[in-house]
Amino acid sequence: MKALAITRQGSPVAPHVALIEMPDQQPGTGQVRVRTEASALNHLDLWVGMGLPGIDTAYPFISGSDGAGVVEAVGQGVDASWIGRRVLLNAAVIQPPTALPGMAPAGEDIRMIGEHDHGCMAERFIAPATNILDIGDADPVQAAAFGLTHLTAWRMLWTRARVRPGMSVLIPGIGGGVAVALLGIARHLGCTTIVTSRHAHKLDRARALGADHAILDDGGDWSREVRKITGRRGVDIAADSVGKAVHGACLRSLARGGTFVTCGCTSGSDATTDLTRIFWNQLTVIGSTMGDMEEFRAVVRLFRTGALKPVVDAACSPSEGREAFARLEAGDQFGKLVIDWR
Repeated sequence: MKALAITRQGSPVAPHVALIEMPDQQPGTGQVRVRTEASALNHLDLWVGMGLPGIDTAYPFISGSDGAGVVEAVGQGVDASWIGRRVLLNAAVIQPPTALPGMAPAGEDIRMIGEHDHGCMAERFIAPATNILDIGDADPVQAAAFGLTHLTAWRMLWTRARVRPGMSVLIPGIGGGVAVALLGIARHLGCTTIVTSRHAHKLDRARALGADHAILDDGGDWSREVRKITGRRGVDIAADSVGKAVHGACLRSLARGGTFVTCGCTSGSDATTDLTRIFWNQLTVIGSTMGDMEEFRAVVRLFRTGALKPVVDAACSPSEGREAFARLEAGDQFGKLVIDWR
């Protein structure tokens, strides 16, 4: 099969991306094989190309944690009625907890399709039958653009930060897939939204999508502008995927009792924090990643009813895949970059 594979580790990643022939895979017990119609890029694809700590990736490797397509084969133990159905993947495969003598199991662990195992940037991909949803006649490009970012954003806001209608939500770095998904979910829930970006044109796009307030990040302390917008109160939630570059401003933007929730750190992980502000203002700092199938069903239901829609920056052919990686790597996109395999 043809695959848009990362041929070797390196930074930048895009020069090492190539459309090559890779061995086809057969579904094992409990698995399905999906003929890919569309797959979408995430920043995770870049981390895979640069090399993830603790993961011994064998290159060439097929990344891709967002995929939609039609089931064409099933493994042992999977009902044959899946064959011919269009499905959307949840790439976060929850692992069973490890039992240790005299100790309660730790929290859930996740094995990611497209990170630990070959992913969706190919003509076919393999997935557990328990990690796919039937999406009927949904547009596969839209579906692939929706999956992982909206699942991540849903867990961040709904499950972890416990957002409720009427709250105020700060979203730095608007334009990235998760940030745009956060904006859509916050608006759907009736929240007041404040977005930031280093690029004025991305702020214009966010306003067009319904952002209530937009702040140009010029490298200064934009938390003062957040305080001004909120009558010096601050926001209830800062939902961040940027990391080091905005961490301090996010904390300074929070109201007393506010919540900082993070799912990533594209600008770096070694942020300097402010413990005095955290304890004095009784802030909550929460990590969040991916989501389980209950959360996936909840957010995909909103996609299927039209309540939430992804923003697609561009849909490219597989032959344009290297250029799509380069656009993601440069941070030029607004929304999702999708590879259309049809």
